Parts: sequence; structure tokens; C-alpha cells
Amino acid sequence: MNPVPSLEVRLGSLVLKNPVVTAAGTFGYGREAAEFYPLDRLGAVTVKGLSLEPWPGNPPPRAVETPAGLLNAIGLQNPGVDHFVAHDLPWLRRLAVPVIANVVGRTADEYAAVARRLDAAGVDALELNLSCPNIKAGGLEFGRDPATAAALVRQVRRVTRRPLLVKLSPEGGRLLEVAAAVMEAGADGLSLINTLRGAAVDVDTERPVLATVGGGLSGPAIRPVAVYWIWEAYRRLRVPILGMGGVVTGRDAAELMLAGAAAVAVGTAALADPLAPVRVLDELAAILAARGLDAARLTGRAHGRGQEGAG
Repeated sequence: MNPVPSLEVRLGSLVLKNPVVTAAGTFGYGREAAEFYPLDRLGAVTVKGLSLEPWPGNPPPRAVETPAGLLNAIGLQNPGVDHFVAHDLPWLRRLAVPVIANVVGRTADEYAAVARRLDAAGVDALELNLSCPNIKAGGLEFGRDPATAAALVRQVRRVTRRPLLVKLSPEGGRLLEVAAAVMEAGADGLSLINTLRGAAVDVDTERPVLATVGGGLSGPAIRPVAVYWIWEAYRRLRVPILGMGGVVTGRDAAELMLAGAAAVAVGTAALADPLAPVRVLDELAAILAARGLDAARLTGRAHGRGQEGAG
């Protein structure tokens, strides 16, 4: 009988018991998902973006289903980092699952201030969102230019030694240049990819569906784009990657890992099926068992080698 493959993976210096995590923005802060499955089944949970002060988000309507995807313009609504630290993190810390905190801000100083608070509170890792298309300041503004992105990462790195991921989207342009710059500036890995810009118009009302007109497209529609950029980032940079973008099944997760992801995040699928993250995990585990492969050996395997240089 063949031994059961190990599901453990390394995302930079962060050790995960399995490669499936939640994606920021679709998971909230965990309480709703915990009604459906034990959160400690996952490799980690990534909570919704946190800002220095509470953000109200954009006016409704701010989400619409599209073919093979979802357009959202939520605008990073959140209660602020201090509320999270006081009310949500203590509850999450009682669970045997690493917590990755997504960080947002309008200025580099705000990013650093949020990171400092989260570091002191004891989150396991930070994910800097430099790629949200749904806010007027911050987000993509920092992810477009390598020098600007690197300066922000250096400022955040000065206030924390926690594992630091940077979330990017090809919407910012120059993705690989920005990725290389943030890694040199002190990031530990990349989260690829964030949403792509899109819009929807109601033919009956002859008006845009979203109040902001444009929003971020996620779901299966963007998975081939995610696979491409994960492939390119892994091929050129050999850095740890948290892959995301349209993961609905275990095969989708395996595809992103084969392209170069060390772990994968399930996002939009969980809005349609709250059990999607654990179902993806079970399906991925079955694929690994059938092939007699440990999860870590799947990373970058389509490049003709394992994960050398990605740990």
C-alpha cells in the first residue's frame, strides 16, 4: 500500500498543513464560514481587507453575476483594523488555523500603520493589497509602478517581520516588473491574481448595473489569466506564490499549482457554495493520492521540475 501523500506546503516561511486557503474579500472574518465547516481543515484563512479607519465601501448596487464570473465594486468595506483586532482576531486565534490579514490603505503610511497593529496583535502573515480596482486612492495606484510598490513594501517591512505577501493584478500593468521590485524590497511572496476590470449594462434600463459602472471580475472567467501570470512569475522569478482566480474544483487548484503556485486560494466559488474550500481540498487530495505525489511536489511541475527556489 502506498503511503498517504503529505499535504504540507511552504509559502515562503509560512508552513501550511495543506495548500488550500480562503481568498480575501469573499471570506469575511470567518464566523459565517465556520457555520458550515471547521476552519482548521484549511491550510490558512485570509480575512477581508483591513484599513486604518472603518471604510463604508461603495454605494449599491455593487455586485452582479456575469457569465462564468462575478463583478463586484464593494470598495473594500471593512470595520477597521482596531475592530478586527479587538473582536474578530481573538475568536480566530482559538482555532488551529493560520490567519493571513489582508492590508489596504490610501497612503503608504496607512498601510504601515495597519501592518504594525496586526503584527503586534499576532496574525501569522500579511497580504498587501496593491491591486484593488474598486477604490479611488490606494490599491492599483501602488501596484502600477515598480518603484512606488517597492517603497511601500520597504516601509511595511520596517514595522513587521511577519511573512509578507503582495497581491497584484495584471490590471496594474508591468506585473512582472512590480513583482520583482517588491520581492527585492523585502516581500516573501506574491498573491496572484486579483480581479480584472469589467462592467455590465442592463439592456432593459439602459443603465450600468453597478453604481460605480466598473468593478472587479472574478470567478472561472479569469482562471486562464491567473494560470498565465502564475506561470510567468514562477518561470522568471522562482518566488513563493499564493495562486487565486477562478478556483472551483480540485483540478483547478492543481492547475494553478502545476503552473507555479505553492498554495491556492478559493474565493468567488465560496459565495455560491460555502463548502467550496473544503471540497476543493478533498478533490485536490484525491488527485495527489492517485498520483502518489506530496502536495509540495506539484508546485511548478508543469515547468519540468519541482519547486526548487520557491520555498
